[in-house]
Amino acid sequence: MSAVAFPRARFRLGRIVCTAGLQSQVSTEDILMGIQRHQAGGWGDVAASSKTDNDHALVNGTRILSAYRAGNGTKFWLITEADRSSTVALLPEEY
Repeated sequence: MSAVAFPRARFRLGRIVCTAGLQSQVSTEDILMGIQRHQAGGWGDVAASSKTDNDHALVNGTRILSAYRAGNGTKFWLITEADRSSTVALLPEEY
């Protein structure tokens, strides 16, 4: 049996909440993969300036936003609050 390597977590996620809209359109597997990438610092489909902002947020303790596409093409966001108390997974139109 081979071991699965997981990227190192770069910050706490706090309580994770997924919206009903996201759960109805994106598989649990895609959501979990997004959460794993988000916590490891793989910011996904955001502008270069947003990637820089997220990198600074790791040091300054501000909000972190990542964007991903599910296997079915649906775009979704992950937002971790500045105090790291919670992370929400949602569709952009639910923001």
